Amino acid sequence: MVDIFELSDQLLDELMALDPLAATYNGIKGFDDQWTDQSPAGFQALLQFWKGALSSVDACERPDRRTDVACRVLADECRLAISTIESGLHTYDINNIASPWQSIRTVFSVAPDDNAEAWSNIITRLETIDQALAGYRASLEAGQREGRVAARRQILAAIEQGRQAAASEGSSFDGIHSQFLTAASNDPAIAELEDRLTRSIIHAKAAYGEMTDWFEDRQLPAAPEADGVGEERYVASAERFLGETVDPHALYAWGWSEISRLTADLAEVCGRIDASKSIDDVMDLLMTDPERSAPSVDTFVEIMQARQEQALEQLSGSHFEVDDRIRTIEVKTAPAGGPTAPYYTGPSEDFTRPGRVWYPVDGRTTFPLWEEVTTAYHEGFPGHHLQVGWQVAMGDQLSRLHKTLVWYPGSGEGWALYAERLMGELGFLEKPDYEVGLLMSQMFRSCRIVIDIGCHLGLSIPDDANFHPGETWSYELAVEMLESVAHQPPAIAASEATRYLGWPGQAISYKVGEQAIIDLRDAWRDAGHTDLKQFHAELLSIGSVGLDLMRELVQPA
Repeated sequence: MVDIFELSDQLLDELMALDPLAATYNGIKGFDDQWTDQSPAGFQALLQFWKGALSSVDACERPDRRTDVACRVLADECRLAISTIESGLHTYDINNIASPWQSIRTVFSVAPDDNAEAWSNIITRLETIDQALAGYRASLEAGQREGRVAARRQILAAIEQGRQAAASEGSSFDGIHSQFLTAASNDPAIAELEDRLTRSIIHAKAAYGEMTDWFEDRQLPAAPEADGVGEERYVASAERFLGETVDPHALYAWGWSEISRLTADLAEVCGRIDASKSIDDVMDLLMTDPERSAPSVDTFVEIMQARQEQALEQLSGSHFEVDDRIRTIEVKTAPAGGPTAPYYTGPSEDFTRPGRVWYPVDGRTTFPLWEEVTTAYHEGFPGHHLQVGWQVAMGDQLSRLHKTLVWYPGSGEGWALYAERLMGELGFLEKPDYEVGLLMSQMFRSCRIVIDIGCHLGLSIPDDANFHPGETWSYELAVEMLESVAHQPPAIAASEATRYLGWPGQAISYKVGEQAIIDLRDAWRDAGHTDLKQFHAELLSIGSVGLDLMRELVQPA
């Protein structure tokens, strides 16, 4: 019989050789000068790998719960990868946030950069980035020959991002040179690589420019106008993100009920800030009052870093067991040309790279804090940083492949949204401003549910809604709801609406996953348990899994 933990180690090594991008993103060394083959042949190799892995898992012995869970998680990951590749997603995989078009470019922000060898690896990737893009293009060409092309809106977003990456000034690749200069100032061996780096950045910009021209000349004319993918494809995509079967119509109705509930809660909290103002007027005050904002990028980063360190100090031991290896977290400004919202990158497998929260600046000079405090707890501690770090630090309690690769947004984003709520319960949202931030975060995710499902399924807005009752969903209505109901700035509202339309089913994972965790916590309390720290330990110790498996494993005794 095969041991699942030994098999996991072996499979992870084999997979990283096939997918060097994933290796770098997950902090696994040895592949940082290589590219994943994004061509049809590359995906066929991955398909054969996952099919072989599934056969191997089926042969594993399962003498106890630990090994049984490891087998089930790995088998689920195999089936998910197989179904995704067989669906042909890679032949039209282009959107504005989570496709190879972004991952090929942003991998440099997480690559090791602490010595000359690491910088040589970065430069080698820049010098060969055209090869990575050629494979990606080959897959998209194969899809186009079969009539599969991403929606026009996603192609236009790719073109905009590509023009930014290829720009002579202000390109995201220019940030690599700035990063290099910092490292080179302390290491002459790194400094010697500058000429080679400069040439490689010029090459990378040209490669992105050429690919962008191809998007504009070949893909855009063939791209369909319709954004929605229809119910069948939407449900299949959502189930991949959640790890459970979904009823989109029931979720759609629940999303509207949450919007109604949160509107009433917002009115109460806004009344405590200024009873003479409407919700809209209070939101305007929170966004424009200089006394409620950080006056510079540096000050903002300092405030957010302090929030992380305060939460770690006060909650470690009392509410969470925090491994010493994840007590370091860094807050950084994000490279240009990436996502418009904050995001998190986890620690490397050996913890030499810490977990990091990234904030896009986008030319801003002041930063209203009302929403940033709750976001800090979502992206950092005790949100993504605790969950991802805990998973990496689990030792032999989880398989190595599970610890480093498995990620279900249902449990992952659900935990991060739950962490926001928990910090409110624990008193860390000490001002009504920050309570508004929490409620608006919940409102934002509730709007995502009705927009995501409504747009992809072509649904009508309920007749009793306070927002365009009876009208059929469109991109324009999605942007308007994000601006007027979720109070997002116009640029972010437009980017978010485009994101949902290009990434069907992901946007609902936040609220759906959070509600699953709240339901489990309620059941835990109903069974007479009062130790919330133990509940959190039980939940985090299983790692990121599908929601159905999470419910099965986290049951009160």
